Amino acid sequence: MADILEVVFRRFASGSDLIFPSHIEGNTLVLGDVNISRSVLFLAAVTAATDLGLKVLFFTQTPFQSLPVSLRASIPGLKLESLKNVKFVYVKTLEELVEDVASLHELASEATSPPSLIIVDGLDHYLHGSRVGPLQDDLSPVAHVAALLHDTAAFITQFLQNRADGQGLCRVMVSFHSESEGSRDNEALAPELLLSVLDRYLQVRCTIDEVKGEGGAGQNEWQVYLSAMCPSRVQQWHMMLRAGGALEFNTVIEEEQQILEQPDDCKQENQRCGDGQ
Repeated sequence: MADILEVVFRRFASGSDLIFPSHIEGNTLVLGDVNISRSVLFLAAVTAATDLGLKVLFFTQTPFQSLPVSLRASIPGLKLESLKNVKFVYVKTLEELVEDVASLHELASEATSPPSLIIVDGLDHYLHGSRVGPLQDDLSPVAHVAALLHDTAAFITQFLQNRADGQGLCRVMVSFHSESEGSRDNEALAPELLLSVLDRYLQVRCTIDEVKGEGGAGQNEWQVYLSAMCPSRVQQWHMMLRAGGALEFNTVIEEEQQILEQPDDCKQENQRCGDGQ
């Protein structure tokens, strides 16, 4: 949900005189270091729940024993009771994740309001832990869970928009990390194949690249890119981890380009653009 990420980046920006870029919206795939990606997901969940009043469903394999340091430092005084709109669901396997996501359709027919933001922390861990064999040999589990998340969000969106105000929207945000990224062996193709499948259903990428210092050492700084395929848009941000643990964002550049192909060409990309969602 790139519009939520923009709210996050703006809220924790160092200055208030920024010229904010136009919205990039859609279901979002977050790529980058496991720990920093998780911090960004948590900030997104808290911002959606506290600032926007949205209901958030946060799937993760690892329970949170306490608020992350980056969150406590970024939002001083935040207490657990402030997260009443965030429901954490700890599921260990891909099968459990699929079952729980599939059951969300039932919420749309009950009195309980369905979530407006569905977050999956570390989809790669669920996929690699499944019982279907090596991912590079069988991409069907990737396609299945991504399509299920996409269709569930679309179903909930339709339900929310049928309400009186008609303003409802449900989005998906998924983090993914591949240990073999950057490798030069034959398995280097596997991440690209996986990402190509995910791109069909998650229309926006948030790529987090660490800024390396001399000798390749990290400097607690990252370049963050928000990009969408249809139409082609890119936003670039600089993210820094301060000494106290707080995350800070600054806008770097915005590039917005309309795809030059004819509309029919863009329609051929519907699988990657989420059929206009």
